[in-house]
Amino acid sequence: MALTTAPDPTRRGTGPAPDHAPTGVVGRLRNSEGLAGYVFLSPWLIGLMAVTAIPMLLSLYLSFTDYDILTPLSEVQWVGLANYERMFTADASYWHSVRVTLTFALVAVPLKLAAALGVALLLNRAWRGVGLFRSLFYLPSLLGGSVALAIVWVNMFNRGGAFNSLLAVFGIEGKPWVNDPDWALQTLMVLAIWQFGAPMVIFLAGLKQVPTELYEAASVDGAGPWRQFRAITLPMLSPVIFFNLVLETINGFQGFTAAFVLSNGTGGPVDSTLMYTLNLYIKGFTDLEMGYASAMAWVFLLAIGIITAIFFSTGRFWVHYSDGEDR
Repeated sequence: MALTTAPDPTRRGTGPAPDHAPTGVVGRLRNSEGLAGYVFLSPWLIGLMAVTAIPMLLSLYLSFTDYDILTPLSEVQWVGLANYERMFTADASYWHSVRVTLTFALVAVPLKLAAALGVALLLNRAWRGVGLFRSLFYLPSLLGGSVALAIVWVNMFNRGGAFNSLLAVFGIEGKPWVNDPDWALQTLMVLAIWQFGAPMVIFLAGLKQVPTELYEAASVDGAGPWRQFRAITLPMLSPVIFFNLVLETINGFQGFTAAFVLSNGTGGPVDSTLMYTLNLYIKGFTDLEMGYASAMAWVFLLAIGIITAIFFSTGRFWVHYSDGEDR
């Protein structure tokens, strides 16, 4: 029978490893991995601080000052809530820009989502060439809010533009749509609605997730297309509709480029295209009232936050998820 003896703990290398040794190695590995993670994140963190966080805090400070860009920051005059008081009580152009922006968002956003959903329903079919049509419908969204697209749009709706030429074919006399105060904002709305490609793609992805068995069962029960759309498609798409609604509402309030190009940076004709962001730009960079413009920016941020919170608080009444829970 072989005899075994316990190792002598006094001999180096023969005793059990100290309890803290693995912990120390693991700790060093974790520290090195964490350090490497922060190194890889450092470009984003630096950009966040330099481009977003620090300018936001500075603009919050400037909103309580009478800053005109030309004056050094060390010499700016603190005015307290004067900019906010002027905004709400003495600046008629401010409230006009609020009305223009609300009108634009309340009309353009629902029509854009309706167009996106309608086209998505048409393209959610396995017929020949559907991929090409999806790409063509998405193409305008790739251009986004580019200056080049806005210039093309303005030229299209000028008196001698392509739209008036099309109307002339049907014997309809055109007009300078972009220079008419009654139609300039509507022209911008049509441009926004035309760029429905992004929400259309999201709707298409949502439609792919709707089980076909639901439609088959509804057909067996005698439900027609409209009934199936109301009872199946809309409830199953409600999370996607909610997502698009929030994003497109925020984008609608932030409209700037097309209004700037159409009006040459003035909000004309007769302030008919004076969007909130364009008015903010004019106050800050044309009138050199950067303190007042900073106050407008913070009120704008707060307003968008409140509208988004309202969407989320009311979404539980109409947004339905496939797991059966409303959130």
